Amino acid sequence: MRSSTILSLVIAFVLAAAAVFGMRAYLSDQKAKLLAMSGVKAEERTLVVAATPMRFGDRIRSENLRAIPWPSNETPAGSFVSIEMVVGNDAQPRYAMAAIDPGEPVLSSKITGTGERATLSAALDQGMKAVSIRVNDVLGVAGFVRPSDRVDVLLTRVVRGQAGNDQTFVDVLLQGVKVLAVDQTADERKDEPSVVKTVTFEVTTDEAQRLTLGSSVGTLSLALRNVASSSVEQTRPITVADLGGGAMATELGKDLEKQLPEPAKQVQIVEQKVEPVLPVEPKWVTVGVWNTTKREEHRVGLVQ
Repeated sequence: MRSSTILSLVIAFVLAAAAVFGMRAYLSDQKAKLLAMSGVKAEERTLVVAATPMRFGDRIRSENLRAIPWPSNETPAGSFVSIEMVVGNDAQPRYAMAAIDPGEPVLSSKITGTGERATLSAALDQGMKAVSIRVNDVLGVAGFVRPSDRVDVLLTRVVRGQAGNDQTFVDVLLQGVKVLAVDQTADERKDEPSVVKTVTFEVTTDEAQRLTLGSSVGTLSLALRNVASSSVEQTRPITVADLGGGAMATELGKDLEKQLPEPAKQVQIVEQKVEPVLPVEPKWVTVGVWNTTKREEHRVGLVQ
């Protein structure tokens, strides 16, 4: 094949491609002009977000929402494209199940269904239970435990030994338990510390049984976890002997001494007498003298 023929084919392909792209641009321009002339607007996607802060139990109203343009075809799971889909009607209103801040997308997981009430039971995950325990300002971490926090539950109890003596234990009963509410507050965005009387947890059936039994046999206290901590720690019961000192430590020391070999028992402890350090005698004294309305101080040296 001659070079002139190949050159002609290349030029033909280039002109054909240019013609295709030019025709597509022309048709798109004509379509936009026809839509503008007919008054029909191109389809515009929107996303419903909160216009004002909403907290647990607040009713979803149209004045609390606004629709913003959403350029992407991908939308957050459970989002809404119109305010009417969120609000519902007066006979079957919706309520907020979690805190929603201004500008945050309204998701179906954060609001109730149509006609449902904002109750704590609706916020529970499938198969989970809500159990409350009584705390005070110390056991409740001074009121710094808030909804959605994770805590460890500690159990302090007294166990009667075989010898008839009582032994106090502290066990880690549960780890990483989610707090649903403190007293009657389930708003996770309320971060001011306050002294509470009850704390409600989201637990399994087995954990609910442990909490109920633990509250009847001992004292439950809370340990606040780091917000990013989700690991399970290896723990052991802590007794009075682990604290050091006291009568229990003395008894354990005697038992340990009985178990030591004879050479270890013959170690003598030599007491060293320390002479008391006498205070340094002052070289002067300060004398205060009142002169009419003011007081003057004078330093007087002492005779050695």
